[in-house]
Amino acid sequence: MSHRVRRALAGLTATVIAFLCVGQRPALAHGFTSTVYAHLAPSEGGRLRTTLELEYDLFVVSAADSEHDESLFRAGTSAFESGDAGEQAAALKAHTRSAMAYVTERFSVTAAGRACAPSQAGGFRTGEREGVPYVTLGLDWACPGGAGEQSVRSELFPDAEGYVKGVKTIVTYEVDGRSGSAALDAAHPSFSLAQAWYERFWEFFRLGAEHLLTGIDHILFLLALIAGSRRPREIVLAATSFTLAHSVTFMLAALGLVDVPGAIVEPVIALSIAVVAGWYLWRICRRGDHAMDLAPAGRGHFSLDRAGWTRLGVVFCFGLVHGLGFAGALGIEAAWSWTLLWSLLVFNVGIEAVQLAIIAVLFPLLLQLRRRSRRAGLWVTGAISAGVSVMGLVWFVQRLSGF
Repeated sequence: MSHRVRRALAGLTATVIAFLCVGQRPALAHGFTSTVYAHLAPSEGGRLRTTLELEYDLFVVSAADSEHDESLFRAGTSAFESGDAGEQAAALKAHTRSAMAYVTERFSVTAAGRACAPSQAGGFRTGEREGVPYVTLGLDWACPGGAGEQSVRSELFPDAEGYVKGVKTIVTYEVDGRSGSAALDAAHPSFSLAQAWYERFWEFFRLGAEHLLTGIDHILFLLALIAGSRRPREIVLAATSFTLAHSVTFMLAALGLVDVPGAIVEPVIALSIAVVAGWYLWRICRRGDHAMDLAPAGRGHFSLDRAGWTRLGVVFCFGLVHGLGFAGALGIEAAWSWTLLWSLLVFNVGIEAVQLAIIAVLFPLLLQLRRRSRRAGLWVTGAISAGVSVMGLVWFVQRLSGF
């Protein structure tokens, strides 16, 4: 059995590698989604100031296409390729009309249901977020009557443009003694500064849940944990270890207390997927039908043997890195506040809810399969681990090389 398992897994691995080499497309600088950041604060003369941060190359391409400004496209892409921040800002300044038209057609503020009039506040500033060039643009909004319930709507970089999918706008605000945060997307493009606290937190819960569901690398890491766990207690401890670890770094990074470049975080996340899945494949190759057996020492505390404890430590260490990835997806760098802290916690709860739901559905099915046929359970979990491990290795090479 052990020899046949090795041959089968080798064949499966070769098949997956061939599929990935043919089907994988190069990773883009900003992947297949983007995040817009908006901060609201009072400005002079009773106006409202919004400070927008938009991904530079996406902004240039979208604005040039929308406003039919070929000159902006040529100047902006040339500046992007040169990597010169001053040149990037100059390209936008020379095409202020197109840039402003694009933004103000898709981002708006209303007060008591009446539209506020925008005007540019300052020039264009360029910088980086997670190693990706961003442009900062300030807008002052003059609202009729200067008062009323203020609402914000963002439809920047819609899916219909075809450049990216699922753009999110993270909004933070400090207005009239109120502070908070909100997450906007195509399904929920607007919010009111007067909305209830539970409405704001529900947005972050939903955002956390969606991030895990759409984050294929985190899903595959979870699948590797499920496939390689031998007992219910082992997957519970592994999931708990992963949760504790990524919660710590997620909070520290999202609050701006820890800053690790995405160029380091993303390859390590990919490597963690390959290592955790490969760990189980190595057990299959060594122990064959007995890969799921516990050593005698595993009958004691927590029902874990030395291999189980070692795996738990590895999962915890990689969980710390995954937390940085979650924080990078949210991207809030506002000053610390209780409101912000609770928003981050709710985002994390959304992640955990989906994670637990996946475990609750899949792991009992694997347990039942193993009880009915040890060999069938070994084949299924081995196939899952082989596919996940190869995918992790391919991503690791891609992210390390910048493809």
